[in-house]
This record gives sequence, C-alpha cells and structure tokens, in this order.
Amino acid sequence: MATAAAKKGKVSSELTRRIIFTLILLAVYRVGVFIPTPGIDAEALAGFFKGAEGTLLDFATMFTGGALENFSVFALGIMPYISASIIIQLLTVVMPSLEKLSKEGEQGKKVITAYTRYFTIVLSIVQGLMISIGLERMTGSAGEPIVLYAGWSFRILTTITLTAGTAFIMWLGEQITERGIGNGISLIIYAGIVARMPAAVSNTVNLVRAGEMQFLVIILLLAIMIAVIAFIVMMETAHRRIPIQYPKRVVGRKMMGGGTQHLPLKVNTAGVIPPIFASSIIIFPATVVSFINVPFMQGIADSLNPGGLLYNLFYVAFIIFFTYFYTAIQFNPKDVAENLKNYGGFVPGIRPGANTADYIDRVLSRLTLWGALYLSAVCVLPTVLMSNMNAPFYFGGTALLIVVAVAMDTAQQGQSHLMGKQYDGLLNKKPKGKKQR
Repeated sequence: MATAAAKKGKVSSELTRRIIFTLILLAVYRVGVFIPTPGIDAEALAGFFKGAEGTLLDFATMFTGGALENFSVFALGIMPYISASIIIQLLTVVMPSLEKLSKEGEQGKKVITAYTRYFTIVLSIVQGLMISIGLERMTGSAGEPIVLYAGWSFRILTTITLTAGTAFIMWLGEQITERGIGNGISLIIYAGIVARMPAAVSNTVNLVRAGEMQFLVIILLLAIMIAVIAFIVMMETAHRRIPIQYPKRVVGRKMMGGGTQHLPLKVNTAGVIPPIFASSIIIFPATVVSFINVPFMQGIADSLNPGGLLYNLFYVAFIIFFTYFYTAIQFNPKDVAENLKNYGGFVPGIRPGANTADYIDRVLSRLTLWGALYLSAVCVLPTVLMSNMNAPFYFGGTALLIVVAVAMDTAQQGQSHLMGKQYDGLLNKKPKGKKQR
C-alpha cells in the first residue's frame, strides 16, 4: 500500500511540475505582449486601433492577445508559424520528397519541423517588413504620425524585432508541447483570448451603464454563450463506435481472445485546428493590407470585416477544407484496416482489408461533414448574432470554441498522462520470486 501511494504521489508530482512549467511559459508570453517595439508613438497607435474597432484588426488583436494593439515584440503572434505549418502540410501532399519524409517516422518529422521553422522566419520577415512600411504611412486619431523616425533603420529594426518575437513564441509553444501539458500553440492562443476576456466584460458593463446596451441584451448574450458552450462540449465528446469482432485463438491448451470491441471515430477529429488555420489564412494577409494606405487595399480589408458576407463565406469554406484536410492527415483508414487485419479483427458484414478501409473511410467522411458544419455554425452564427448586439468579438463563437475545446483537450491530456504513468508502473513492476541462495 505504501509503495502504491508513493508511485501515485510521484505521478501526481510530475503532472504538477508539467502544469507549473506550462503556466510559467504562458506568463512569460503574457509579459512579452506588453514590451513595445522601438520607434512607435504608443498614443497615436492606440488612437489608430480605437478607430479600427469592429474591423478585422480588432479580430486579429484577439488572436494575438493584445500584442498587435500594443505593437509589442510579439505583434505578429503565432500566426506566421501556423501559416507556415499549413503551407508545409499542403506541400507534403503534392511533393513526393516531403511525402516520403512524412513517412520516415520520427526522423522525417524532425526534418519537416525544421522546414516549418525556417519558413516561419521567412514569413515573419515579409510580414514584419510590410507592416513597418505601412505603419510609416499611418496616422493617429488626431493626424499625428505613428512612427517617430521613419526610414530603413526603423523598417530593419522592426522587422528583426517582430521576427525574433515570433521565433520566441514558436519556441515557447514547442517547449510547452514537449515538457508541459497540452498543445503549446493552442494554449498560447487560448491564453491570449482569456487574457482579453476581463477587459471585454468591463467594456460591456460600461456600455450598459452608458445606456448603449440594454440589460436584456446582456441576458440574451449570456444565454447564447451558455448554449454555445454546451453544444461545443456535446459535439467534442460525440463519436461513432464501429463494432470490431475478434475471433478466438487457441494458444497452447487455452482459448484466448475473442469478443467484440469498438473503434471510436470522433465527429470532430480535427479539433480546434480548422478554425485556427482558417483565421490565420484570412486575418494576417488582411492585417498586412490594413496597414497599406492604398484605397484599393483598404477596400479589400473593409470587405473582410468579421460578420460580413464575404468574410463568412471565406471563413466557412476554409473551415470545411481544413476539417477534411487535417482529418485526412490525422487518421488513415488504410492503416487502421491493415492493423485490424493483422490482429484478426474485422467489422461484422465487411470483408477485411480494402473493403474495411473503404467502409471506415465512408463513415469518417460523413462524420467529418457533420464536424465541419458544426465548426462552421459555432464560429459564424454566434459572431453574427453578437455583432448585431454590439458585443465584443471575444464573446463570439470562434473565441468560445477555442477556449472550451483547448481546455477540454488539455484536461484530457492530463488524465491520459496520469493513466499512462500508472500503466507504466504496472508494466515495470517486477514479479515476486524466491530469493536465490
């Protein structure tokens, strides 16, 4: 009993250490959000963003946790890394060399990760340079310039600063994933959204006090949020169970195995990745365009404001695409069918091998369609309703989806970590035997 308690305490202490490590790195990220980039007039920049409320810039600020609004060293956020991941994964499908690397196990994964890091730096340099050039042409609410000393010295310094900030966030995310608990990239976005929630609540209360928003609207807003959260929890835990039959085997003089098990297929296998990818595709190109003071470019940015028809069409299309794309990367029906065949398992009424793979793929495709529609509905419909009620974006469907789904995934990983360590302890337990003389 004492040994079991000691092992349980050891597992609990390791999980506690991982949680503390994760919280420390997230705190480091939040501190960096408030470190300003040199050469910027903070008051003029605040006036510029105040005039951009309700636009795509306001939405981008949510994903960067306020770093873009402060134009801190983390102003680009983690979005260049996400964009690079999307491009590399798309190239993996069409380029035989990258596809071969993806099938080489851990070593190939390391090479692809390195390519993603390098491409992240390239994207950060391009975006940082374009934003720095655009900032030189922008002015505050009173017409004062945002950049104190324009020129190539400011552009080079800003580009280096923003690129270094993105590289550091990328490193933080990888460290959290490897040595902490949960997915580091998702947790960084989660921390940025949660950190902005108190300010959003305060702004909403001020709107009610000023008479710009009725109290009944707040009640309706809370009801929508609770309904959306309940729907997210239900859909994230929903799955289809495919029955798997295993025949009995004779091992020596004993009859082993047999019985029926289930292959669980989640309705939303892709998780929260499709909305994050879709937001990255839309937000940051449009954010760069917003800093370019050209009427044609500004018209494009205005047409992509959240809640607008064009924005919603692009958003839904990208969510559906990335839901299918990421599900195809995460789950391979052919590999599952081959493993079942090797272990003697089969789906009742379906022949093992290719027929089983086709059946699983057909079921998964239908589930993925419902998962894509669920993600699209959660991300778009509440945002449209709340924009009509003059509510901040932080209460919209995308923010709620990321917060709830990431919290559930992190808690599940914590439970899996505890279970895994307990099983390791059972497997490593030495059998008792007689002492040798």
